[in-house]
Amino acid sequence: MKSMTGYAKVQSTLGDKKVNIEIKTLNSKQLDLIVKMPAAYRAHELDIRAMLGRLERGKVEFIMTEESSTAAAASFNQELLVARFKALCPVGESLAAIGPDSRQALFNSLATMGDIWNSAADGEVSDADWAILQADIERAIDLADQFRKHEGDVLERDFHIHVDLIEQMLGQIPPYESERIDTAKERLRRWLADPAVREVDQNRFEQELIYYLEKLDITEEKVRLQKHIDYFRQTMADEPSCGKKLGFVAQEMGREINTTGSKANHVEIQRLVVGMKDELEKIKEQLGNVL
Repeated sequence: MKSMTGYAKVQSTLGDKKVNIEIKTLNSKQLDLIVKMPAAYRAHELDIRAMLGRLERGKVEFIMTEESSTAAAASFNQELLVARFKALCPVGESLAAIGPDSRQALFNSLATMGDIWNSAADGEVSDADWAILQADIERAIDLADQFRKHEGDVLERDFHIHVDLIEQMLGQIPPYESERIDTAKERLRRWLADPAVREVDQNRFEQELIYYLEKLDITEEKVRLQKHIDYFRQTMADEPSCGKKLGFVAQEMGREINTTGSKANHVEIQRLVVGMKDELEKIKEQLGNVL
C-alpha cells in the first residue's frame, strides 16, 4: 500500500550550476501535475510530465530552481536596460511626471525585470546536461515513491487495527443474537397464552411468524461483513495502488453494518453496531490519502 503524501529533494550538478529538484505530492482523485521550472528547461516540460506519470495519482508539485554563480547572477543586459529607460523617459516627461525621484523609481523598476539579467537560464540545455538532469529527476521520483511507501505502511498498520476491532465486535454479536431470539419466542408464547386470544388463523400466524423471524435474522449480514473484512485485508496485502478499491469495500462494509443495526432490536447489538461504525469512519477518513 502507498500513501499519496510524498516528498523528495535532489540537487543536480550541471557544470558550474546547481539545479534543485523538489517533488511534493498530496491526495487528489486524479493525477494533477504542477510543474515549475526556469525558462531554459521548458523545452523538456513534456518529458518531465511523462516521467512524473509514474506517480500515478495525486496532486504532484514539481519545482526546479537553479543556483547560478555570483558572476553570472551579477551580469545584466546593459544595452537593453538603457534602451528601455530612454524609451520611457520621454513618455513620462510628456506627462510631467519625470523628476529626479521618478527617474530613480523608473530605473529601479526596470532593473527588476527578469529579461534584463543574463544568466545560464537564458541559454539552452545541452544534451549532456539534460541526460544528467533526467537521471536526477528519475532519482527524485524514486525517492518520492519510497516516501509514499513508508507512509502507506503506516496507514496499513492503522487500518489493520480498526478492521481487527470491527471483526472483534462482529464476533461478540452471536450470544446477544440467540438471547434476542429467545426473548422474541417467549413474547409470542405469552401472547398465545393470553385468554383474550380466542381464535388465530394458523396460515396468517405462520406467515407473520416467518416475516418477523426474517426481519430479525442477521446471519447473511454477518457473513457478508466478514467476507468484506477478509477482502479488505487481502487487497491491502496484494495491491500497492488500492485506494479506490478499498473505498468501495468500505462502502459495502458500512452497508452490512447499517443493516445489522436496523435489524438488531437489541440494545447490546446496537452498542456493537455503533462501535463498528465508529471504527469504519476512522478508516474512511484515511482512505482518501491512499494511492
